[in-house]
Amino acid sequence: MSSVRILLCDDHVVVRAGLLALLGSTPDIDVVGEAGSGEEAVAMAAKLKPDVVLMDLQLGSGIDGVEATRRIAPTGVHVLVLTTYDTDADITRAIEAGATGYLLKAERPEELFAAIHAAAQGRTALSPPVASRVMDRMRGAAGPSLTDRERDILGQLGRGLGNREIARALFISEATVKTHLGRIYAKLGVDTRAGAVAVVKERRLLP
Repeated sequence: MSSVRILLCDDHVVVRAGLLALLGSTPDIDVVGEAGSGEEAVAMAAKLKPDVVLMDLQLGSGIDGVEATRRIAPTGVHVLVLTTYDTDADITRAIEAGATGYLLKAERPEELFAAIHAAAQGRTALSPPVASRVMDRMRGAAGPSLTDRERDILGQLGRGLGNREIARALFISEATVKTHLGRIYAKLGVDTRAGAVAVVKERRLLP
């Protein structure tokens, strides 16, 4: 099997040196370049055309790892994020920017090697904690199972209508509106009309 050609991008010289030593211990990974900034990584990726860019997220001044990923990914070079940050926002931004994988620096060396080979083949590589977060977000994005009538009522609720106005608009009784609202609150995990509207907007449950 041919070696995977790697470009390292991290603004800490000591971290790059450690990664260089670590990756140099395995014969099927070849580090072809080192970048200390996002701009440098973009330029070197275009010039060297590595199989994988090992990308940190926080890169000091200049563009960050997410923006560098956004510029590199369309060229066909795979980007594997290697970072200490595992917040939902960081993970989402990196994946949306085109990162093939997202690995935490706390992973064992063998996990890093495996992720590099996976990324080189275009396969997704995620640290277990990151995979769990992604799955949780996907489950949350699916949203609760609302009936068509409940969606109708939520739509009217979003317009600021009261129970009586909703009943008139949908040609149902106020009692029916109240019953549906009780079910909606339970499904959304809220207690108030304002809470329901906030959840609907946050999760984009309505078109």
